[in-house]
Amino acid sequence: MKQSFFKAFADLRFAITILLIIASFSIIGTIIEQDQSIETYKLNYPLTNKVLGVLSWDIILKFGLDHIYTTWWFLIFILVFGISLLTCTFLQQLPSLKIARRCQFFRTTAPFSKLKVSKQLENNNLNQLLFRIKENRYSIYQQKNIIYCYKGLIGRIAPLIVHFSMILVLIGSIIGSLAGFKAQEIIPKTEIFHIQNILSNGKLTLIPHTSARVNDFWITYNKQMTINQFYSDISFLNDSGIEIDRKTIFVNSPAKYNGINYYQTDWNLIGLRIKPQYLPISQYPLINIRNGLDKIWLSWIPIDNMLDDGFTVLINNLQGYCSFYNKFGLFIGNLELNETIKLNSSFTLIDVISSTGLQIKTDPGIPIIYTGFGFLMLSTLISYITYSQIWIVQTRKKFFIGGNTTRATFDFELEFFRVTKKSY
Repeated sequence: MKQSFFKAFADLRFAITILLIIASFSIIGTIIEQDQSIETYKLNYPLTNKVLGVLSWDIILKFGLDHIYTTWWFLIFILVFGISLLTCTFLQQLPSLKIARRCQFFRTTAPFSKLKVSKQLENNNLNQLLFRIKENRYSIYQQKNIIYCYKGLIGRIAPLIVHFSMILVLIGSIIGSLAGFKAQEIIPKTEIFHIQNILSNGKLTLIPHTSARVNDFWITYNKQMTINQFYSDISFLNDSGIEIDRKTIFVNSPAKYNGINYYQTDWNLIGLRIKPQYLPISQYPLINIRNGLDKIWLSWIPIDNMLDDGFTVLINNLQGYCSFYNKFGLFIGNLELNETIKLNSSFTLIDVISSTGLQIKTDPGIPIIYTGFGFLMLSTLISYITYSQIWIVQTRKKFFIGGNTTRATFDFELEFFRVTKKSY
């Protein structure tokens, strides 16, 4: 019963079925946004107008479709698929490799009719024939009048490496799901931050107590005044607040510190520092509004104690200047950093306060996954090595010679023809 049970797991049809189930749920996880807030699912998947007639936010939350890759049932499917690969390796692939390593002599001439290529030779010099075979890098084994030759045995281990690499990928995925986390932080420049806003984490995740400081944030622009790149200058601090390391990150170039990756993802403007005449520097908040695909920030700067009179400030970039409008919406002028504008009194723009959006994540399974893909690429190269076999049976003055190959049949036939032709 145990043998039948493990053979069922090693069955190719069973493995393909489990793989299709995993692929199907992975597709669903790609279509449905993962690790979002409940409000997001209520908005996009309402109860009154179900997607595809069956998909609503309560179904998504009930079955864990909002975090498919960390659900217990998805991990079980991965575990079952891994067991299937292991049983197939031990029950099929390893025995097949052991058989390939044995000397498989033909005792009679009957099996030659089943080979891909075979020929009957007369009056041949056996030593010359074997010399030609040896020239083609075959290993030769002989028992009296029967001979077995093979080459490319290493090509037979490619399926083993494929199974091993897939198991590594599965193990890495499980470790990443159980011990990884992803967080999102919006930090004003010059501020110190800790990892607090956790978007997703595994059941075995330990959130590190690390702190860092955003020293600066800036944007570079193209000649067309479109954004070219975002940059954040980050210092990593120890428990005493002393800088240990410092790195500048930008999109597609994250920083890594203590196994944690810091990615540049977003940005925002949160305030203006303006110095009125004869008064200390004041800070005014900016409100973000959208104009199509463009971002625009605005603020109201009062010029009296009743807050009835003042002017509106608009800013749409981080180049260091903004536009001023009076309370009737008439344009007054542009103001750059450290520049003064005179209205009822003078105002000096001291600073535009920006914040940077950082995605902070770690996945301890990534090195294992990369190793698995490395072995998978290696197995692809090894699979191009052809495993070829040649059998020879001598009866009196006749030779029966034939061969098989796992791939590149045409090249093998040409090689077989050259060997037998030159042996006349």
